[in-house]
Amino acid sequence: MSNTQPNGKKLRVALVGLRFGGAFAPIYHAHPDVEHVAICDTDEELLNQYGEKFGFDERFHTLDDVLRAEHIDAVHLITPIPRHAEQTIRVLQAGKHCACTVPMATTIEQLKAIVAAQRSSNKNYMMMETAVYTYQFLLAQQMHAQGEFGRIQFLRGAHYQDMVNWPPYWKGLPPMHYATHAIAPLLAIAGTRATKVHCLGSGVMADELVQQYGNPYPVETAIFQLEDGQVSAEVTRTLFQTVRPYMESFNIYGEQATVEWHMEDEALMVFRNRTASMGERGSKSETERVKAPARPDLLPDELASHLTGQIELDSNNPHQSVLQGNGHHGSHPHLVHEFVRSIVEERQPWIHAVTAANWTAAGICAHESAMNGGKEVIIPKFE
Repeated sequence: MSNTQPNGKKLRVALVGLRFGGAFAPIYHAHPDVEHVAICDTDEELLNQYGEKFGFDERFHTLDDVLRAEHIDAVHLITPIPRHAEQTIRVLQAGKHCACTVPMATTIEQLKAIVAAQRSSNKNYMMMETAVYTYQFLLAQQMHAQGEFGRIQFLRGAHYQDMVNWPPYWKGLPPMHYATHAIAPLLAIAGTRATKVHCLGSGVMADELVQQYGNPYPVETAIFQLEDGQVSAEVTRTLFQTVRPYMESFNIYGEQATVEWHMEDEALMVFRNRTASMGERGSKSETERVKAPARPDLLPDELASHLTGQIELDSNNPHQSVLQGNGHHGSHPHLVHEFVRSIVEERQPWIHAVTAANWTAAGICAHESAMNGGKEVIIPKFE
């Protein structure tokens, strides 16, 4: 495996946004294809505290400063949702590869603009969707590749989260605008996109939460038709005023086996088909609880510790994934590795601009449906 770009140089990466981005900087630093990591945050105190604690000497105060730095090859944006589209386009137009946390954008027009910017720049774009690199998803993906599910009959996903006391831009955000954690695993397993959606809003939102986005729903539930026309998927998303422990879940229902993941820290439930005995009505299923294993075999040795051990990070950082040490069920090092290797190997990353747009558009159109009483909305195709 080559550890250099075609020009013989290793990558120089800038991380923009440290409150969540701080979880990624040490992973980039450890990656064998990266020779330099710079950090950026508009909070000067946070920038300097983090830089001093973890030894990152090159520090930028604004994205403009990063984009003017000719030696920076790639930028990872971990910034507020309303800035994703504009900042992504600027990074690509500056001639730098771009990774961005979810969601890609919040309007169809923004998605189209990012896809166009990626094509015209000929630089890589990757949406850093954690849900398709978790221990749990990687196990389900392996089962599917081995044919264990048989024909998939139905898919279900959910993402329950309470955003009280989070930064102001979260206040009243439409649930389906931040739905890729629930949608992406389903579309990734199915290997397709959603073509149309009916979605209903549910519950009553406090007036103060409605003002910013005009969204009246704390909960939204959608039914998606997938492109093959044979399989549908159900997704529920909550953001406010609904009591439920945090959870990103997916369920895959197949003819031969089913996987359900319902609680954040519990094992997967795996149901396998058992043929009915003579005279027995209906087929039966065998039930097994399976703890999904870490997959250090998919990573360079230098990143294995980010799966098997606790990485020291900023103890003042309130984000749960940072406190876990290995980030969203082990997804962080896989995301970094895929982004970096896609650049080195001169190929598109798995979650490239078109795939990211198709995954994100599903949620945007779902919210549009909810705001119109569940009316069918056709989801545009990105290709």
